[in-house]
Amino acid sequence: MSLKNKVAFITGGAIGFGYAFAEALGREGASVVIAEINIEGANSAVARLQDLGISAIALPCDVSDEEAVDTAIAKTIAEYGGIDILINNAGLHLTKYNLPFTTLTRSEVRALFDVNVMGIVNCSVSAFESMKSRGGGNIINISSMAGNMASSPYGVSKMAVRGLTIAFAKEFADAAIRVNAIAPGLMATDSAMADLPAAMVTSIINDMQFIHRQGEVADIVNMMMFLISDKASFITGETFKVSGGAALSS
Repeated sequence: MSLKNKVAFITGGAIGFGYAFAEALGREGASVVIAEINIEGANSAVARLQDLGISAIALPCDVSDEEAVDTAIAKTIAEYGGIDILINNAGLHLTKYNLPFTTLTRSEVRALFDVNVMGIVNCSVSAFESMKSRGGGNIINISSMAGNMASSPYGVSKMAVRGLTIAFAKEFADAAIRVNAIAPGLMATDSAMADLPAAMVTSIINDMQFIHRQGEVADIVNMMMFLISDKASFITGETFKVSGGAALSS
C-alpha cells in the first residue's frame, strides 16, 4: 500500500501504539505528525522516524484543550498541506481509572473524560474541514476491550469512544471520511506491562483469552493498516476487538 503524499496526524504518538502507527504509516510513504503533550518524547520519536527516512514533525498538543488542538491542526496544514489520516490514540489508561466512580475524585473523572472522550471530539472536528477538502480520509479511534464491560470510569470512557465512532461515521460520511475504532485487549506495550501486576497479565492470557499468547503491538498496527486501506472501503462506524477473544468471554 502506497501512502505517498498522504499526511497522518497521530495523537499520543511518542510511544506505544502511537509510535508504532507512525512508523508503519511512514514506511508506506506518509508524512507523519506526532501530536503530543509530552513534546520532549515527541521530538525523540520524530528523530527516530527521520533516521528511518520518514518525513515527520512533532507538535505540542493537549487533546483536551480545544485551542491547542486547533493550533496543532493549523500547523500541520501549514507544513504539509492538510490531513488524510487522523489517529485518535492519546488516552489516560492507568490502573487507577479502573477504580469505582466513588473512589476517584470528580476532578480525576473529569480529566479522564476530557482526554478519552473530548479529545476525540476536539481532534475529529478540528481536522474535518481539511480532510473534506482533500477528498476524504480515515479516522481511527483507539478504544479498549474495557468498553465492553463499562464497569469503571475508564470502561465508560472507552464505551463512549464506540458511540463517537458511530456518530462521526454518520456525520462525516458525505465528506468521504470513514471512521472506525480498534478495541485492543491486553497488549505488550511498555506502559501496560509496567502498570499491570504480572499475575493479572497471566490470568488474562490463560483464563480470559481464547488465544493464549501475549497480544503484540503489531496486532493493532495490522488492524489499523487494514482499516485505512482500500480493502476496507465499505467499512465505517465499526469498533473492532483485537483481544485474542478476551472481550467475548465475559
